[in-house]
Amino acid sequence: MPMLKIFVGTMYGGALDVAEQAAPLFKDAGYETVVLEQPTLEDLTQERPDLVLFCVSTTGSGDFPGNFVPFARALDEQSPSLVGLRYGLIAMGDSSYGDTFCGAGRRLDEMLEGLGATRLGERLEVDAMETFMADDAALPWVEEWIEDQQLQVA
Repeated sequence: MPMLKIFVGTMYGGALDVAEQAAPLFKDAGYETVVLEQPTLEDLTQERPDLVLFCVSTTGSGDFPGNFVPFARALDEQSPSLVGLRYGLIAMGDSSYGDTFCGAGRRLDEMLEGLGATRLGERLEVDAMETFMADDAALPWVEEWIEDQQLQVA
């Protein structure tokens, strides 16, 4: 059974909620699924999953949430080759912050691409100004992503 890991960067639990609600959709699609609330670089490099979904909220001025900082820092400092890694990205933010809207998700996307990873489909950006509950936007996107990228294995 292929492995999907969901890496969560969250401040107040919204991204974790999205991850926990998305996990059963991937189980139904045939994946062994793990949600990582305290992700480490080793979770990505030593036991490389078949597919990764990042659910990352943005804090402050486009910053990573505290639980995600060690992962992002290790990714930046160690620059592992991620060639062959396939991922999707749900970025969460608040457009009232202007230029830093979804800054953490956008920065993560650039970092992953720079290390050779391949994003499947478009990044979802959830705006708290438009969508009170992020899962209202994220779950339909996950269902469509699984279908559009032909990720169903079961």
